[in-house]
Amino acid sequence: MTGTRKRWLHALWGVGLTLTLIAACTFGPSPTTDARAGDRATALYADTIPPLEAVSLAPGEKLRVVATTTILADVVAQVGGDQIQLTGLLPPETDPHSYQPTPQDLRALAQAQVIFINGLGLEDFLAETLANAGSQAPIVPVSAGVAVIELDQPQEGEDASRERGRVDPHVWFSVPNVVIWTQNIQAALSQLDPERASAYADSGQAYRTRLQDLDAWIREQVATVPPERRKLVTDHLAFGYFAREYGFQQIGALVPSFSTSARPSAQQLAKLQEQIRQEGVQAIFVGMSVNPELAEQVAQDLGIQVVRLYIGALSGPDGPAPTYEDFMRYDVNAIVAALR
Repeated sequence: MTGTRKRWLHALWGVGLTLTLIAACTFGPSPTTDARAGDRATALYADTIPPLEAVSLAPGEKLRVVATTTILADVVAQVGGDQIQLTGLLPPETDPHSYQPTPQDLRALAQAQVIFINGLGLEDFLAETLANAGSQAPIVPVSAGVAVIELDQPQEGEDASRERGRVDPHVWFSVPNVVIWTQNIQAALSQLDPERASAYADSGQAYRTRLQDLDAWIREQVATVPPERRKLVTDHLAFGYFAREYGFQQIGALVPSFSTSARPSAQQLAKLQEQIRQEGVQAIFVGMSVNPELAEQVAQDLGIQVVRLYIGALSGPDGPAPTYEDFMRYDVNAIVAALR
């Protein structure tokens, strides 16, 4: 066994084979005998928005809204503004894999009149929580209408079905996809709360204008990176939509999957190392909540750098990425600086 192979194996076991990916990964469903959890799990994989009926609200009462991830909660807040009562389930920089519902979460879900989710299996961890909360609120997958990315073949350690990890849920790395989010959110809020539809339309349009400016800024920054250097290696396959939208190549990942249920082998790492050498990749990009030990070992062997990014969650309010717009600007600046 070579010294490099030994170091890789040590790094793999040193992190317990648990690359703790942030809220940008899919996870296989937890077994449950609760039929309600099964029904809600089906809703979590839906790719269409369910029929929505207007909610009866008392004078001055606001629609009670729950959003799952911090990124989604920020986008919902931009559209709903102070017209809604919004609860975000996941705190900043929280990994859904380790998410434990609090009594406040269960109460918010039970009282919600609509639940916005990313969809595409990202929130599979919520199925049992939704059942336990007794929530009957409609579940709205904001990614409905996005052209999704799938793996051509199941990867080692992955379930072969679409619902178990083959669909890439990281749609927010394309700003035009988040424009689709805003349209879905605005339409849902307007149907549930038609008296405030004009307010939702105004705020939705204002936010879409800002998103268009953000998209144009990203393209300007990317243009400063020579095309032959626009190559991404990440901790997992999180940047497919970013690569497709902004002209990058997603060369590979330490975990060659959309899902944390897969684990890298020494053979896969050796193949990735050789590919990085051949492609002249300059950096490995790793999520803020991921243990960087394995990435740092591979980067050391190759003489390249490790760059930390926000992937599936915003920072806290005092951090550099407290909103979706800040999140994208932070990541694009980091990527451009590393590759340019």
